[in-house]
Amino acid sequence: METIPAVKIQNLGKIYRGYRGFLKRRKVLALKNLTLAIKKGEIFGMLGLNAAGKTTLLKILLGFVRPTWGKFEIMGKNKINSELKRKLGYLPEEPKLYEFFNAEEFLLFCSKLFGLNRHERISRINHLLEILQIKQVAKTRIAELSKGTNQRLAIASCLINDPEIIFLDEPLSGLDPVGRKTVKEVILNLKKGGKTVFFSSHILTEVEQICDRIGILHQGELLCVEEIESVTQGFSSLEDFFLHTIEEKS
Repeated sequence: METIPAVKIQNLGKIYRGYRGFLKRRKVLALKNLTLAIKKGEIFGMLGLNAAGKTTLLKILLGFVRPTWGKFEIMGKNKINSELKRKLGYLPEEPKLYEFFNAEEFLLFCSKLFGLNRHERISRINHLLEILQIKQVAKTRIAELSKGTNQRLAIASCLINDPEIIFLDEPLSGLDPVGRKTVKEVILNLKKGGKTVFFSSHILTEVEQICDRIGILHQGELLCVEEIESVTQGFSSLEDFFLHTIEEKS
């Protein structure tokens, strides 16, 4: 019996329309006929330069933006309803947290949004504060947290509902070496727990260490999808493979 992919994308395209100057219509092709399947239980990294279309893709998959053409399925469902949303986690590229909360209060707020009972709330909050190594700032107001700590708290918030698929937009952004190591360990442990992780990044050395497969998105077009093992066998590093692929297209 064929396993249903965690994410299935078919011929997906997105054009943003707007105006530049007086009555001059402007079109931007953000995604071009993208087809891709993400396996259950894998860590998939979508790589690309700035404005490659990575964030647009994630927003479409989460139902924030409508595609211009094409279709997609999440866990076999082609509609993002409230039931499906409870099984998803999402970290935006620049998370904006409620700064008047302290870290613990914010996670409590997030857990209540998902309707977790008191025991679940306490258990999940303590676990996430521990594994992301931010327990020491649990009572600190978010407004006083460093950028890296704020990022780790945002990651904790997107895991509060114990999601089956986690979408992360630049999860390693703003983190120091200790923070990056911590977040990489969290992502790897999510995979061990049977979760699917789909994230975008341009920090290639870190991606190489944790991904099962990668895709390269360039100017809205998916240039390739490769197993990390096959990439590292043919090139000295993922960075070399990435640059080679982009240069061939240019």
